Amino acid sequence: MKAVRTDQEFECPGIDAGLRARGVELVTLPDGIPEAKLISAVADADLLLMCYTPITAGVIDAATRLKGIVKYGVGIDAIDIPAAMRRGIPVVNVPEYAEETVAEGAFALMIALAKRLPAISAAVSRDGWVWPEQRWLGRDISGATLGLVGCGRIGRSMARMAGQGFRARVLGFDPGVDAATMHAAGIEKADDLHTMLRTCDFVSIHCVLNDKTRGLIGKAELACMKTSAVIVNVSRGALIDEAALVEAIVTGRIGGAGLDVYSVEPLAKSGHPMSALFGRDNVILFPHLTFFTAEAMRRLEEDTLARCFEILDGRPVTVRSFDPRLRAQTAGVLFS
Repeated sequence: MKAVRTDQEFECPGIDAGLRARGVELVTLPDGIPEAKLISAVADADLLLMCYTPITAGVIDAATRLKGIVKYGVGIDAIDIPAAMRRGIPVVNVPEYAEETVAEGAFALMIALAKRLPAISAAVSRDGWVWPEQRWLGRDISGATLGLVGCGRIGRSMARMAGQGFRARVLGFDPGVDAATMHAAGIEKADDLHTMLRTCDFVSIHCVLNDKTRGLIGKAELACMKTSAVIVNVSRGALIDEAALVEAIVTGRIGGAGLDVYSVEPLAKSGHPMSALFGRDNVILFPHLTFFTAEAMRRLEEDTLARCFEILDGRPVTVRSFDPRLRAQTAGVLFS
């Protein structure tokens, strides 16, 4: 058996060791590998593991022995799932390993910006001390209003931290979640996104990326927000119109942003759509690592290996995600 794992910069020693212990020939490939080289590598592969690298129809069609595609992570936007379905190749992700972890990361970004931690820490590192001047004035989470765009499991975890933990008022916009479910999670359901945004001190995005949500937070939505409001995104970069966000930050239209995801990754200090946000003390640019804790990685590696072994053993692969793109599969899958 041969397995190919893309994005080797994402170190997964447990996955690599587990596959090799089963006698699998493992080939790891770097981020940004040209499609032609990926096609060559997967031509005789039984299993393909990916995280960020696009898995196109050309790659799938070239892999004549392929038995399955495993996303060691959550988002499946980079996989041509219809092409895999045409070939009868099951696609699976690992959706549950970091739900609480990512919510903690979103909360950390929010509270760090509320307390001016990046700005004050940088000033102390530079000058040795700062005094309680107005420019260092922070804000409380308690008594503030947090708006959640997306109220799935990660959003509801964020609501618990902010509401039960810090006594914030929590609003939520998510057409797919009913008011009773939100209420049970301590969230007040908002039926109109713009109306919600006008009332929020903090906004945190927790929805999936699809044709309906791409660019969901654009210039009009940013214009609704308070000039002091902070926006946090740990979901997918393309949920925000990033050019509009840069303009809103640079012009002071909103108060700040904590970002862990970007439509183009990795970031770069120059030549990137978000380059203008580097060095701003009201912005935290995190390198898509809110999921990256010891506990979450242990869960990721264990679940990934379990899915890989199901595929390699010729068993149906367990799909735990409720994403309709994965639920539409009919070959080689078992829904849980």
